[in-house]
Amino acid sequence: MIIGKIFNNNAIIASDTGKSEFVVMGRGIAFKKKVGEPVDQSLVEKIFVLQQKEASEKFKLLLEDVPPEYISLCYDIIEYGKNMLDVPLSDYIYVTLTDHMNNALKLLDEGITTTNPLSWEIRRIYPKEFGIGRKALEFIGESLGKTLPEDEAANVAMHLINAQIDRPSRQTENISAQTGKISDILNIVKYTYGSAPDESSLSYERFITHLRFFFQRIGQPARGELEDDFLLKQVKSKYKRAYGCMLKVEKYLQIELPDEEKLYLTLHIHRVTREAVP
Repeated sequence: MIIGKIFNNNAIIASDTGKSEFVVMGRGIAFKKKVGEPVDQSLVEKIFVLQQKEASEKFKLLLEDVPPEYISLCYDIIEYGKNMLDVPLSDYIYVTLTDHMNNALKLLDEGITTTNPLSWEIRRIYPKEFGIGRKALEFIGESLGKTLPEDEAANVAMHLINAQIDRPSRQTENISAQTGKISDILNIVKYTYGSAPDESSLSYERFITHLRFFFQRIGQPARGELEDDFLLKQVKSKYKRAYGCMLKVEKYLQIELPDEEKLYLTLHIHRVTREAVP
């Protein structure tokens, strides 16, 4: 690897024989080095290979202003998140999470703490991501000796949720709106049945997953109506309460759901509530 650009003693852009560029970090990796010199492989600690060009360029800009230890820490948090969630994440999370954490830590140093009004909902609806957020706060405490408020665990979770969608144009505010709607739908189910679904059940996890992808489908071309509405008629007849609850959800969303969505939403409502009702 050859040094292409030096940001500071601990961060550089390097290129390989195939002319591919990537960010390389390591303590003292650029100390007394010049552009064009080979990289000391023994000092390499982390390599950022960002496939999305726009994300890569924005990440390089962050290297100009963000302390290397923050960048390294966010890298560890993201890699931990990938392993725990076992899903691909958009390259943009290296930009968005690093930028957010840099700002959050700056505010903390100034004695300013912020809150996330959706912290409770995120903890309830996205427990895996929220758990990773909590672990991130532990990493920060151990590495930097700084204690961020627990609401920051929800903020980390939101970045992970957004990165799973893999649409950089979609902003965190959209995830906030989606989270609020999912919470409202869960409350509709709760008040229809008189008890809350078991949040530890597999049916609950599947229901949340269905709702997440349901909101991604809104605004996209319809997948088409059911070829035969026999199944929907059967479900409507067999699971009257769940079907009625689905209609309440449809009314709340103020959209007309395709028959296919009605079918699967009714089935998910039935499954998530069947252990909760007498």
